[in-house]
Amino acid sequence: MKLSAILPFLCDRIICVILLVMGLTTPGQAEITSLDSANIDDVLNNAGVSLVNFYADWCRFSQMLHPIFEEASNIMREEFPDTKQVVFARVDCDQHSDIAQRYRISKYPTLKLFRNGMMMKREYRGQRSVVAIADFIRQQQVDPVKEIQSLEELKTVDRSKRNIIGYFEKKDSDNYHTFEKVSNILRDDCVFMAAFGSVSESERISGDNVIHKPAGESIPDMVFLGSLTNFDLTYAWAQDKCVPLVREITFENGEELTEEGIPFLILFHLKEDNESLEKFQQEVAHQLISEKGSINFLHADCDKFRHPLLHIQKTPAECPVIAIDSFRHMYVFPDYQDLNIPGKLKQFVLDLHSGKLHREFHHGPDPTDSTPGQEEFGGDGASKPPQSSFQKLAPSETRYTILGRDRDEL
Repeated sequence: MKLSAILPFLCDRIICVILLVMGLTTPGQAEITSLDSANIDDVLNNAGVSLVNFYADWCRFSQMLHPIFEEASNIMREEFPDTKQVVFARVDCDQHSDIAQRYRISKYPTLKLFRNGMMMKREYRGQRSVVAIADFIRQQQVDPVKEIQSLEELKTVDRSKRNIIGYFEKKDSDNYHTFEKVSNILRDDCVFMAAFGSVSESERISGDNVIHKPAGESIPDMVFLGSLTNFDLTYAWAQDKCVPLVREITFENGEELTEEGIPFLILFHLKEDNESLEKFQQEVAHQLISEKGSINFLHADCDKFRHPLLHIQKTPAECPVIAIDSFRHMYVFPDYQDLNIPGKLKQFVLDLHSGKLHREFHHGPDPTDSTPGQEEFGGDGASKPPQSSFQKLAPSETRYTILGRDRDEL
């Protein structure tokens, strides 16, 4: 047989083999949306859940994540074919620094979770693997609202948690859709439950109704008095109830809190000492509500956080102790009992913002003032406040490129 006669046949076979090999070794094209200033709001606002990879091409950690992120995206597209249900997206932070600044990106790569266009406080910090990322997205698809079959179930509600309960005539309503959207955003902060139809009828005397059952057995329920068709109003009310003014810091959420970038005002207390915590919460609400956003109000278990206590020359036996961590230094409130003095705690925070705490630790007290925290470390100009302890909870340098550092170091 002549070569010219068999050449087309051979070429077809070769092409088939090449295509077969490509099919076995090359994953399907990743459906990852590249975001820029022109499309970011439209894409995120129209997606139920979005996982966004903020990266830089020169960052080796970003380079390592790219194929993993793409494969996870392919798997999720097969499971959730509705392109508005789950979106995998990316932002080149070198090309779009305005977007990086908007979302306060401080390391590469950062994986941020969005719901209906709203960025969640808790970014993805799990394992950087296809399986882990896919499982994380699956968890986000679980309905956060538990349907109540009988009002008798509410007698066994866990009152150690914050509960939001909705009573609706029907599921297919604007009121419930608003409730559902709010629950998706705040699913990590509250337990959401809902009753419908005849089950909820006795609680719907004046229409659909939403209440908050605060943590604690003796605290009365709080009723939402606004319009359930107004998402912004409903979300603001629920967020206020679900996210406490004074939050607990743990080793699990320490990195997240540190990344908010504002100083900590911390009450160290023994786990069983609820009285000190309640007093601290009351005084923060009374004296410092105007400072919300400029400082994080936290409480910490003395036994778990022995090292920061040791850092400020305290032990669990001396708790409760109040201190500020500015991410440069730690300053101690002179005496927990001074919490009872009107305005004392607020002045402690104002002295941080004015630079007075730092100045007086280095140069001694101002001519006419005594300084909160001064008593612990002298104030003769020679002693210095201890360095920040909670700054060590910041992102690991073995996992991210930390911005502000020389790229050559990584």
